[in-house]
Amino acid sequence: MNVHIGDILFQLFAFVMLLSIPTLMIVLLFMLKGRRSRLDRLEQKVDQLLSQKEER
Repeated sequence: MNVHIGDILFQLFAFVMLLSIPTLMIVLLFMLKGRRSRLDRLEQKVDQLLSQKEER
């Protein structure tokens, strides 16, 4: 059986790339979800401050 180090390195690289693409997509989805929730909280705070200012 003749196994070359180049073949092993290529297979490892291909396997890492295969796993990294879905992982990257999941991480991006969580980041976007977190950003959206932060923006919603900020918008609520601004609305609250504006309503307090109008009451005065």
